[in-house]
Amino acid sequence: MSQLPWLPESSASFRDQCKRLGPDTEGLGSAIQALATAQLAPSQAGALGRAIRRLQDQGVDLAPLVPFRLAVLPSATFEPVDDALPAACARRGIVLSTYVAPAEQVDQVALDPSDSLLDGSPDATLLAIDHRWFGIVHMQEEPTEHAIERLAMLVAAIHERTGAPVIVPTLPTPPTMLFGSFDRQSQAALASRVAALNVGIVELAGQSGVLLLDLATLADTVGREQWFDDRYHYLYKLPVAAAAVPLYADWLARLIAAVRGRSRKCLVLDLDNTCWGGVIGDDGIEGIRVGPGSAEGEAFAAVQRYALDLKARGIILAVSSKNEDATARRAFREHPGMLLRETDIAVFQANWQDKPSNIEAIARSLNIGLDAIVLLDDNAAERAQVRAALPMVAVPELPSDAALYPAILSAAGYFEALSFSDEDRGRAATYAADALRAEVLGKSRDLGDYLQSLDMQISFAPFDALNRARIAQLINKSNQFNLTTRRYTEAEVEAFERDPAVFTLQVRLRDRFSDFGMIGVIIARSAPAARPAWEIDSWLMSCRVLGRRVEQAMLGKLVEAAREAGVDELRGQYIPTEKNKMVAQHFPALGFAEIADDGCEGHMFALSVADFQPQILPFDR
Repeated sequence: MSQLPWLPESSASFRDQCKRLGPDTEGLGSAIQALATAQLAPSQAGALGRAIRRLQDQGVDLAPLVPFRLAVLPSATFEPVDDALPAACARRGIVLSTYVAPAEQVDQVALDPSDSLLDGSPDATLLAIDHRWFGIVHMQEEPTEHAIERLAMLVAAIHERTGAPVIVPTLPTPPTMLFGSFDRQSQAALASRVAALNVGIVELAGQSGVLLLDLATLADTVGREQWFDDRYHYLYKLPVAAAAVPLYADWLARLIAAVRGRSRKCLVLDLDNTCWGGVIGDDGIEGIRVGPGSAEGEAFAAVQRYALDLKARGIILAVSSKNEDATARRAFREHPGMLLRETDIAVFQANWQDKPSNIEAIARSLNIGLDAIVLLDDNAAERAQVRAALPMVAVPELPSDAALYPAILSAAGYFEALSFSDEDRGRAATYAADALRAEVLGKSRDLGDYLQSLDMQISFAPFDALNRARIAQLINKSNQFNLTTRRYTEAEVEAFERDPAVFTLQVRLRDRFSDFGMIGVIIARSAPAARPAWEIDSWLMSCRVLGRRVEQAMLGKLVEAAREAGVDELRGQYIPTEKNKMVAQHFPALGFAEIADDGCEGHMFALSVADFQPQILPFDR
């Protein structure tokens, strides 16, 4: 996996394409991401990284790539990873800026307030440390608590200075053994000590503001002998083997992307020779191979089982297949070896249209962006067509043997998560409920009749500790219905909770088909004005509840709180981005008037609290 086999091979003209990247390149950010989405040798990744940094130095807008600032405190030479990181992050939709401290200066930089490296408002800080930083060796018997306390002290100091997450890695275990199998049992052996430290690191990562980068699992996956290369460590103080650098960079990039809400949400499955062996249109339901009885059938059942595992953690499943609809569905209904059922599929597209058109239709039906989709398809021609037409869709390369599909999909890391909640668990099920809502809409006389029939219930509450992680997740994932697209960490959300000058609102919605969970957030704070005013710092919503008049209900609650606080005016800011054009008229539609504000980025709107008239809304009937 160290060569990222899920990526297609790079173009023969890759270096020339990197050199040609410039301010006049059409769709520059997308072009960079397309170049990054390939297997890159270290020299190629470095060439693309240099091109990205050259454009950053020129102040060129690289949208739709999302900016991220990473501070790095390394215990060893970090330059090879730093060279590979910009390309790895661009692959995930991120344009990265790094600030790397000198090697072996972790404690000094973290604890010295006069050191300026952490003063640049990083979005996260990586503690790039390994077992050597802890100073542990064979035949040490002292407990590991002191080492974890030292690490926790540094994490707390960094977090206090930056207010941003601190990324802490687990420690890969060197392959050199002392006792053999008894190493795991002897507290004096390196393997046992590293394992104990990793337990403490995982517990530390359970705290607010700390993120885990699981390098121990990564090293075990590629093989510890492939991860470590003592020759390069002694010569250049490199923490990992050169061959492992691209994978290290990719794992870090997918974690950064998850912080920015750029993890994928939907897996689109091809059917013939992807979910089962054979072509159902030619072989019939009796001729396809899936389930017990053969190695091939069990391999395809494993593909379906992994898809169901993803669904259980909240990933949406869809189907896009060139097939007759009734024929394709019959396998889901009747074949005894099938694990997937129609009810597991949120959108089922089986027809003879081209695959890019079907994927676009799936995105529209689910109300998600194309950059939230992964396509699993055994057909190389179909993969190439989708990559060319829809470069924002992730399309992993697949080997000829279906038994390897789950491993490839897992290794690609498209669905990286920072947390897992009951709302995440139930998210995929709510998309299936959307189909039932669409059926009700088709039978309703008008929109008002439809909304009333849903028996919607909306609830409001200020930010709280119980829902803090979900609030931060929503803030960092929402791009389309997001008026300012400001990003806040969990620690910053916690600070809003405690600040009496900040009004916070979390909104939940349910109807007779399902519970949407948290679907909206507002953050407002006092604003300098001629009369008491609140400025709406953030207003964001899940696009899945558009058209239900949730915006009006949220405004009503905001006005109610403003009146209680003696506030006369609400001010709302709209900062345009590539993705949030849909909310350009949000404030005018709610009765706000645009006002002049020379210090405002974007557009500023105002609403007199006294002039607000509540409306009859379809909630809590």
